[in-house]
Amino acid sequence: MTAQALTHDVADHESVQRDFRLAMRGIASTVTIVTAGDRERGHGMTATAVSSVSLDPAALLVCIHQKTLLHDIMSSTDGFCVNVLSEDHIDLSNAFSGGVPPADRFLTGDWSETDTGIKYLTSAQARIFCSKQVVVPFGTHTIFIGAVHDVQLADNTSPLLYRNATYCRSTPVAAR
Repeated sequence: MTAQALTHDVADHESVQRDFRLAMRGIASTVTIVTAGDRERGHGMTATAVSSVSLDPAALLVCIHQKTLLHDIMSSTDGFCVNVLSEDHIDLSNAFSGGVPPADRFLTGDWSETDTGIKYLTSAQARIFCSKQVVVPFGTHTIFIGAVHDVQLADNTSPLLYRNATYCRSTPVAAR
């Protein structure tokens, strides 16, 4: 391969990465805090890369960067919880996205813990407890697919959204 072809491939790759980042920034995503742990250690991290996989069986996926502490913990434990944040959880989202050191994150908010050591946010709009079923490394991230074994819902249905590096709220659009 010639130097010109290599330069062109690198430029194309960088262009695709830049455009892909811009495209993904335009997609509004529900903000969650994914938690995992056991009796010895636990961790949580703000995440928007969360999606349903199947209704039957109920399953969802979370994508976690391989260089994070949460990735290390999720790789070695059997379960995790997806805490769906509501509009009044902006401070929590900021804390769990790096605004607060990992050791102090659970000092913010109203956290409880399962018998197996997974912390969950009692004021979350939804708490979705999963048993890890499939682990798929891909690029810089790993896709963890969990079978849902418990869902706890709150009456609040005002999810915190994130789009273009800004917190947003969902507002119904009038039907035509």
